[in-house]
Amino acid sequence: MKRLSFLLFFTLSCAAAFGQSPDDRRAILAILDRQTRDWNAGNVEAFMNGYWKSDSLTFVGKVGVTYGYEATLSNYKRRYPDRASMGTLKFNILKLTFPSRNTAYVIGQWHLTRPQIGDAGGHYTLLWRKIDGKWVIVSDHSS
Repeated sequence: MKRLSFLLFFTLSCAAAFGQSPDDRRAILAILDRQTRDWNAGNVEAFMNGYWKSDSLTFVGKVGVTYGYEATLSNYKRRYPDRASMGTLKFNILKLTFPSRNTAYVIGQWHLTRPQIGDAGGHYTLLWRKIDGKWVIVSDHSS
């Protein structure tokens, strides 16, 4: 019985050690909240702080795949050149999971309220990695 109790305790301890903490979930949700505030303030550069600053960042959208942080930022600026086109952003998180230790996966909806030019919206999937202790989006597929 002692051996069974020890094995159960050891197994649960290992699972806890390799699992994600509630802090990881809160960190990702805080980044998404900050991105929403930055977007709604008209600050695309600050909004991009949630993304991996790497040439390996991928963004998949209506026009195809964009590779790299700078190219993604450039596309955002081109597609949303002013406050009217940016509108007011709202994210709705549908699912947040951690398929492995330093990886997270988010599925959600986005909506832009734009009274002057018409609303826009769709769905997104975000692949996150914890790099150097910080969660960043490494791949975004928004439609």
